[in-house]
Formats: sequence, C-alpha cells, structure tokens
Amino acid sequence: MNKLETVEDYINRLPEDRKEVILKLRNEILKNIPKGFSEEINYKMIGYVVPHSLYPAGYHCDPKLPLPFMNLASQKSHVAVYHMGIYAMPELMDWFVNEYPKHSKAKLDMGKSCIRFKKLDQIPYKFIGELSSKITPEQWIAIYEKNKK
Repeated sequence: MNKLETVEDYINRLPEDRKEVILKLRNEILKNIPKGFSEEINYKMIGYVVPHSLYPAGYHCDPKLPLPFMNLASQKSHVAVYHMGIYAMPELMDWFVNEYPKHSKAKLDMGKSCIRFKKLDQIPYKFIGELSSKITPEQWIAIYEKNKK
C-alpha cells in the first residue's frame, strides 16, 4: 500500500471481499461522524481527522499532520477500526463494551483503541456508525488537549 494518495486508491487496492466490508464501514462512518472531521489517508489507512482549519496546532507527535480521531484498515488477518475516543474516554469504552454484545455474536476483540473484526460476516456496521457519532471535533480537541498535558 505504498504511495496512497486518496481513499479511493486505498479501497481500489483491496481484495474484493475486503473492499465490500471497508465500503460498508466507511459508509456508516460517513453517515454518522459529526460535521467537521475530514476523511483522508492517514498512517496508510482511511483516516477521520480534525483538519488544520479547525485545529491549526495539528498532532503533537508531528504538527504537520492533522489531529487523528478514527481510522479504518484492512489488516493481514482482520479489518480494524481504530477509535481514539474509546482509548481516551473510559465512559465511552464502558458504553461500547457493554453495548457490543447486543449488536454482534462475535466475541469482542480489541486493544486500547483498536477494534478487530476477524469474522467479516459478523461486523456490526450500524453500531460502528453509532460509535462514530459520539464525539464532535470540538469535543475531541478538548479531550485531546486535556490528556496530552
């Protein structure tokens, strides 16, 4: 996945079974993510970021980059959704973990901000859309600034 320029480049390079899954997840995220986030290639994945126009300081690790919020990726053995809000907000993590079994029969497989889907036929698309709706760019900036200090 070298030299990715656009989200369409990323999607077009996927195998057909992954392409369908990524497109469904992307559509749910785009339907639900609050206005102000931008979709772009971020860390060689599909990223949803706070653009410099809303947060000129950018990401503290590399201020040339916009502030990351969510990513969507096709990994070797799974599809992953990375959501920094569930890492930074214990109450959002608790909500997600408690609600997940109501939306999928698959066992929840996650790390600090990574939700891994190995059973592609059991992805709770609408639930991921709901997760993406929970934080506005302004809220994310405030949480980020509070936590980075």
